[in-house]
Amino acid sequence: MIVKNSFQGLKNKFRNIVVGMGNFDGVHIGHQKLIKNVVKEARSINGTAVVFTFSPHPLAVLNPEKDPPKLLSQQNKEHIIGKLGVDVVLSIPFDMQFAKISPDEFIRKVLYEELNVRRVVVGYNFSFGNMGKGTPETLNKYSDQYGYLVNVISPVTLDNQVVSSTVIRGLILEGNVDRAAELLGYTPFLTGTVITGERRGNTIGFPTANLNLDNKMLVPANGVYSVHVKINGDTYLGVANIGCKPTFNNGNNRNLEVHLLDFSGDLYGQEIRVSFIRHLRSEQKFNSVNELINQIRQDIEMALSDRQL
Repeated sequence: MIVKNSFQGLKNKFRNIVVGMGNFDGVHIGHQKLIKNVVKEARSINGTAVVFTFSPHPLAVLNPEKDPPKLLSQQNKEHIIGKLGVDVVLSIPFDMQFAKISPDEFIRKVLYEELNVRRVVVGYNFSFGNMGKGTPETLNKYSDQYGYLVNVISPVTLDNQVVSSTVIRGLILEGNVDRAAELLGYTPFLTGTVITGERRGNTIGFPTANLNLDNKMLVPANGVYSVHVKINGDTYLGVANIGCKPTFNNGNNRNLEVHLLDFSGDLYGQEIRVSFIRHLRSEQKFNSVNELINQIRQDIEMALSDRQL
């Protein structure tokens, strides 16, 4: 898969382009259905499967206060999209100048003149162009003029619930990570660099890896989780705590720390991926260190049932 930050002249480099458009935050099972359709259509005409998305999210430019925390970093988003068989990801920089392009101008200049698309695949609620005035109906309106077909992907539901990034964010913020995983099609995860913490875990017999997190990423609700931790291609079972460590601190600084089972070694400075399997319990303050230690032992016993990797 190739990642490009410009669409200019792409029609001269790739033939029979089929493009799927959207923000694809989370690349959940609804997005996956759309992207798989792009790949299928491209293969049927011996063409090129292209996903068109923006970086940053348009809301980050147009209305930063309403820009939600991200389910995936741009790099992880591109990686998951690539695994679905896409040939090219267009990660186009979004700015105020681009925001002023009208829907019909976008279709003419981008889809026709630069890409010369054969087919366009979008979701049922897709919008584009200045003020978001462009819709799937707009794409259909110009399809004959510019020689492309339009596929509109209907909403994907699971247990009578429409799958959306908004719904998934809500589940993760509640700590309902196992339900979020069903809608995502994979376990929600965070990546980060291991930093030096207070080393308090070592003193009580449960050393932890503290993660330096991107503040633009969505972090699950405070509490204790069973997790799978990927380190240099290997996966380990662990117990993660998200919160402010109320037994020891009175502050409000949130922290993610992970106690790894069956692992020994120095992780400082390494990037690891923490996948949240199940919420074990809420964050709580203990009356003594011994009480905390006993609870951690119980947490580990509960997490051991999630050992299958």
